[in-house]
Amino acid sequence: MAQINPSILSADFARLAEEAKAVDGADWLHVDVMDNHFVPNLTLGVPVVESLSRATDTPLDCHLMIEDPDRWAPQYVEAGAGSVTFHVEAAAAPVRLAREIRAKGARASMALKPATPIEPYEDLLPELDMLLIMTVEPGFGGQAFLDIMLPKIRRTRELISKHGLELWLQVDGGVAESTIERCAEAGADVFVAGSAVYGAADPAAAVRSLRAGAEAATASAAWACGH
Repeated sequence: MAQINPSILSADFARLAEEAKAVDGADWLHVDVMDNHFVPNLTLGVPVVESLSRATDTPLDCHLMIEDPDRWAPQYVEAGAGSVTFHVEAAAAPVRLAREIRAKGARASMALKPATPIEPYEDLLPELDMLLIMTVEPGFGGQAFLDIMLPKIRRTRELISKHGLELWLQVDGGVAESTIERCAEAGADVFVAGSAVYGAADPAAAVRSLRAGAEAATASAAWACGH
């Protein structure tokens, strides 16, 4: 089952509660947290996540593009996030952090930048609920999808299958109607979409359309046979 997570990075920050309601039917709301250190951009933090969690029934999927996630990630669970993603490039102790996120009641997710290979982290996969493959360089919305990430998505899906894990595989960056089917065919099942949703005249309809495209591609994908 394909999941669509609209990214509020592409929403109107002055109307976040309304923008959250505009994507009725979305599985999660993707919240990009950037600190202007790990990535060259500054967005929002714990107080906004806390407010947003009170303003919507859609669960929050927080993607922390920040330094020292070992210190900060647990606070996002306390603020109301249902899933918290940290970058392995920034985490000092990823296994300990994933376990702490889970212990506090949220799904634990680990993100990889485009140049970071998956293979060194194979043994960590059982500690996670989701793995995020960045399909653009993190830091800014509206970037073009990097096709060269498709083989990495495939290899990650193979590792998940090899270990028999119920691990979600998320892609983030340049996901749109023109790219989502390729991502799904390669093995992704959770899709972050920013401008493709919030740039549409009807964001809720855009969510439905993206899901339909992803599910059609998944149905005929080799990796999904037998699922």
